[in-house]
Amino acid sequence: MKNERLYQRNELSFSFSAWLLALSFLLFASGCVKVEYSKIDDPAYLRVFNNLNYVQTLGSKDDKVPFLCMFINPVVDANGVPTGAEITGDFLDQREAYAPPYPSHIGTSTSVNNPEYPGKENVLVGPILNGFDLSSWAQVPSGRVRIMFAYRPKNTIPFFQLENHLKKDILIDTTIDLTTKEVYTLHLLQKDFVTKKTGVLLRQENFHKLPLSDSLAYVNFYNMSSKGFWEADASLKPENWRLRSFQGGMKDEMNVFLSLYESQTNLDHNSPTIPGFKGKYLANVKRNTETPVVSPYASFPLWAAKDANGIATNIWQRFDFFIPGMDITNNPFYAGNISNGGNWVSVNCLFNGQVGLTSNDNGALLPNLLVNIHSGKNNPATFATVNTIEVVNGRVYLTTIQRKYPAPIY
Repeated sequence: MKNERLYQRNELSFSFSAWLLALSFLLFASGCVKVEYSKIDDPAYLRVFNNLNYVQTLGSKDDKVPFLCMFINPVVDANGVPTGAEITGDFLDQREAYAPPYPSHIGTSTSVNNPEYPGKENVLVGPILNGFDLSSWAQVPSGRVRIMFAYRPKNTIPFFQLENHLKKDILIDTTIDLTTKEVYTLHLLQKDFVTKKTGVLLRQENFHKLPLSDSLAYVNFYNMSSKGFWEADASLKPENWRLRSFQGGMKDEMNVFLSLYESQTNLDHNSPTIPGFKGKYLANVKRNTETPVVSPYASFPLWAAKDANGIATNIWQRFDFFIPGMDITNNPFYAGNISNGGNWVSVNCLFNGQVGLTSNDNGALLPNLLVNIHSGKNNPATFATVNTIEVVNGRVYLTTIQRKYPAPIY
């Protein structure tokens, strides 16, 4: 089917020389290994993130490591232990800070660990819908489905090959409702930091149904942090200087402000901003782990810089989160103060998220919301995107979705 992108993986395992000989014969006879896909009638499209981050602190040293296996419509034995499933997503690790607009995990490393589902999984994926590439979403059965997540050891042995006593620890067992041809993002979350209660949040996305402009970039925001996280003692939270102001958490209601900078040649947060986009109010975000409502998208112009030529632009973005009543004009915290009681956090979006700003900047780092890529005769060309920024327990994540663009002409 022309709207499906299928990803090939070569995971051949065998233990006896006879299997090796038989496999060699088959490869010689056929010239390739054919991957069989099970057709799913009337599928929904699902993407899964494991937000159950684990850190080694004095308060968490005895916690279970949330390295998981996911089952959709599992088959279980009399003891409730999974013995099979209609769909299995094994080796599900904690999510990465950036989920780019294309499946970036295929063949990127020899590790079996998967930072999302489908991620590395070799499955049927979503089509192009309204110009958006859904190849980061897996096709799954629609209707009411049972979904289960089980703890598993952090090793490379597939779940169903583990010893029986290692397959009994079920984290979540629930049902979800999926409508045919709809797009869903499912989040595993810790909902209460004190009681350690966990659960899922299933969001039905709507970006592919909105009348979006190709000359505007879009972004929405979520705070899916646990109840009580920002109030908790610092010894219970991650110690990672790269998280900067986010590592202590942010308060349950924040206003988000956008600053657009003229060029990535100057990465100081005091560098020139685009007129009208210095601390511009964008959105209000409230902590929520229960209601799957889609946050409204805010936008900013793709060609806002004074030197914009309609082909490529070099602007970058900074998002400041303040408690209500504060903004960049009355910020009582200096740039290097990352311990401010959750009243102010910030994130800088530039390049690929690996280039730092000045040492006294309190902003975390994520990639630029705009995608610069070789397209057609232009190298680079800049494309607007649809983005989601999510804050979860001291971490900030960016998911970027992009419309299909013309292939390069060399």
